Amino acid sequence: MKRSRWIFAALLTTALSFPMAGVRAQEKGGSDDFGPYEPVANWFKPLKEGYLERGASVFAESPDRIFFTSDVEFRPQRGIGGAGPAAADHLSPDHHFIMVLDSNGKVIEDWSQWDSLFKMPHRVAISPYDKDKSVWVIERELHQIFKFSHDGKKLLMTLGEKGVKASDKKHFGRPADIAFAPDGSFYIADGYDNTRIVKFDKSGKYQLEWGTEGTAPGQFKVQVHDVAVDAQGRVFVADRGNDRIQIFDANGKFIEMWQNIKKPSYIHITKDGFVWVVSGAGNRLLKYDMNGKLLTTWGMYGVEKGQFDDPHDLSVDSAGNLYVAIFSTQKVGVEKFVPKANADRSRVVGVGFNR
Repeated sequence: MKRSRWIFAALLTTALSFPMAGVRAQEKGGSDDFGPYEPVANWFKPLKEGYLERGASVFAESPDRIFFTSDVEFRPQRGIGGAGPAAADHLSPDHHFIMVLDSNGKVIEDWSQWDSLFKMPHRVAISPYDKDKSVWVIERELHQIFKFSHDGKKLLMTLGEKGVKASDKKHFGRPADIAFAPDGSFYIADGYDNTRIVKFDKSGKYQLEWGTEGTAPGQFKVQVHDVAVDAQGRVFVADRGNDRIQIFDANGKFIEMWQNIKKPSYIHITKDGFVWVVSGAGNRLLKYDMNGKLLTTWGMYGVEKGQFDDPHDLSVDSAGNLYVAIFSTQKVGVEKFVPKANADRSRVVGVGFNR
């Protein structure tokens, strides 16, 4: 009996000394810079050799058709992707405001036919409820909202008056973003000068608005940087000036707020029921449950591959690839991240509920 126990103990010790078949040994070290992702090196292919585009917005219609908007073309001080802000003499007089990229980051469409409309295309999006897949662009500096045909050949709708800043039913004050509802209505985060959310019906007719300057519930401080709608029709607002997210019903009635979120730039509500927030000043992505509980976070400041220097918004394609627009003149303005083979799926950004 003693000999049997001794043999069993020896075998158990030997088994524990080696990883079990098919189980990967826990790695030591590491700093988890990119969470569950591997950034794709040199993914974006600039149109102008030696220059990059500052990132404003990215929207992945599919893995092979990614919209990207920019407002500034620049030459980094220490080469493509290198550190050092672009000085005035490193800025290009050229602009590529709206581009469409393929899966390899190559520009396959440059909507230069509309250059006269833009100065800062702050957001590009397609409503998931629109069978025609019209393309919406929020022009921040000229205070306008545009709706284009899917191929970019036709301008279908214009809201706001070019160069006229106001806060009424027909004007905006540097608007920032758009979100869609199933009935075709949409919300505008208005935004950088104004402090309100404005709702329009599907034809662009003004319906209602809410928000005043301040710190109380239902009030905003500039910037009112983003608006998103969840599966229950609740409206999430990135109250960036107050470092918080506020939640309302469809008519602007205050529900609750999530505080102490450093400069939220973008809200991404996923099909599986979570809320990812882009923290611009925090240079990280944050995941919350629907009750506002922080579940995980990743990202780090820097100007090298995969690092963030003011991430502005994000998009996820149907294959699970993540794209982040980066508002920087120190590094490339849009990056692609591919989930690692052994990624913790709970830390992977899910496909958007209605984005």
